[in-house]
Amino acid sequence: MNKTASIEAPALSAREQIKLAARRLFAERGMDGVTVREIVEASGQKNHGSLSYYFGTKEALVRELVTDGAKLIDVRRNAYLDRLESVGGPKTIREVAEALVYPSINLAEETDTAEDSYIRFIALLGMSHRDLFMEALENRWNSGYLRCLDHLRQLMPDMPEAAKNQRFVFLGAYLTGVIAAREAALADRSRPHPMWSAETTLRHFIDTITAMLAAPLDPSLDRGNLGGGSAGGEPRAVVGSVGMILD
Repeated sequence: MNKTASIEAPALSAREQIKLAARRLFAERGMDGVTVREIVEASGQKNHGSLSYYFGTKEALVRELVTDGAKLIDVRRNAYLDRLESVGGPKTIREVAEALVYPSINLAEETDTAEDSYIRFIALLGMSHRDLFMEALENRWNSGYLRCLDHLRQLMPDMPEAAKNQRFVFLGAYLTGVIAAREAALADRSRPHPMWSAETTLRHFIDTITAMLAAPLDPSLDRGNLGGGSAGGEPRAVVGSVGMILD
């Protein structure tokens, strides 16, 4: 099917069809690569003013899309952590890594859509429209991610807080990048993607996150020379439901 063809989702309201079409197009081409007219046509709406009617502006639509996905991930992650904590966990870095990965994938399972595109959407948005992205994220729907960071601070090897904060920034970029690559592969119906569709690939991904967070700090970095950040080496950042983004 043509990527800009009308979306056959009769169960969705016109508003939700516009959101689905926009997120899919933004995930493929970025916010600046998609016009309001293209979004409306891809959503199957006959009234070209429907996006303005429901959202006002393309920027307001983007903010809502960011919040929608962040809220879903945060709810899922908090539920995952609640289960771990109810039995005395998480007890290992790997358990926290699982709580970071699994709630961020297969988001379409809990929506009326048939395709995952949220992580690709925010990956492109964070690079091209950082201010808009951070404005939509700041202090909203990140409680599960912050809980994960609290657990990691207790479980990671002894090192300065600034070093842990740097690793959290690396973690956010790594999570977003790999999950976005997985989304893109699984959305491609032109050929099989056996590596990305295998559950073992996710387990290996989690292994690599664990290794990064559990690695001992190079002693030469343990002298306040980690660079960047504010006083004490701590980076200024916005923490969203997917990761930590440098301000």
